[in-house]
Amino acid sequence: MSEQHTYRVIVRGTWDGLTEEARAGLLAEADGHGLTSMRFTEEGSLTYESSPLKHFSMRFVVVCDAEDGEEMAAAIAEDRAETSLRGLGYGFGPLKSTVTDLDTMKINFKPASRR
Repeated sequence: MSEQHTYRVIVRGTWDGLTEEARAGLLAEADGHGLTSMRFTEEGSLTYESSPLKHFSMRFVVVCDAEDGEEMAAAIAEDRAETSLRGLGYGFGPLKSTVTDLDTMKINFKPASRR
């Protein structure tokens, strides 16, 4: 059995071919998809700005085999994003991902201050 790693993936894209109904829905829900809604979840959290309604991002947590690496984590997250966005009836262009492997990232702790 292969070792599992946890990845945080940000999938970014541009709205494309939105119907008037989809555009109106996004604008009506924009307050719930701003900076305060940014969370990494398995199902993904969608964030975007309403003015102008152009770009969006989705944040995912993906757990997969470490040997498959960041490429697989990005592919899984992009597939989840496409499925979710299509299910909501939202048109979008090509997606790009940024992946962070939480199991290999280095954390620099500041030493305790001395008094």
